[in-house]
Amino acid sequence: QVHLVESGGGSVQAGGSLRLSCVQSGYTGHTMCIAWFRQAPGKEREGVAGIYKSDLGSYLGDSVKGRFSISQDETKKTVYLQMVGLKSEDTAMYYCAADHYCKSWREADFGYWGQGTQVTVSS
Repeated sequence: QVHLVESGGGSVQAGGSLRLSCVQSGYTGHTMCIAWFRQAPGKEREGVAGIYKSDLGSYLGDSVKGRFSISQDETKKTVYLQMVGLKSEDTAMYYCAADHYCKSWREADFGYWGQGTQVTVSS
C-alpha cells in the first residue's frame, strides 16, 4: 500500500514562509505524480500544486502562482512545497496526494491521500 506523510505545517505570520514535505513509502516502482491540495473549514478542497519528475510536468494553482513553488527529490521519494509571502487566505489543512497514472491534476484522478498538515497564517 502507498503511504503519504506530510510535515512542515505550523503557524506563521503574514508574509512569512514555510516548506511542506510529503514523503512517499510502501511502493518502490515508478515515480508517481504528486499534488498538493488544501481545504479550509467550510470551503471546498482546492488544488495548490503538482509535479511529475521535476521539469517534465508541473502546475500551480492560480491563487498561489508567484508565491509557491514545488520540487521533487525522486531518490528520497519526497516532494516539497515552498511557500513564501503567506497570506491569511492560505490558512488551511494541506493534503498530499499521489497517483500511478498521472492522468490529470484534478482531485478525482488521485487515489492516495495523506493525513494532512495544518498551515495557519496570522496577522
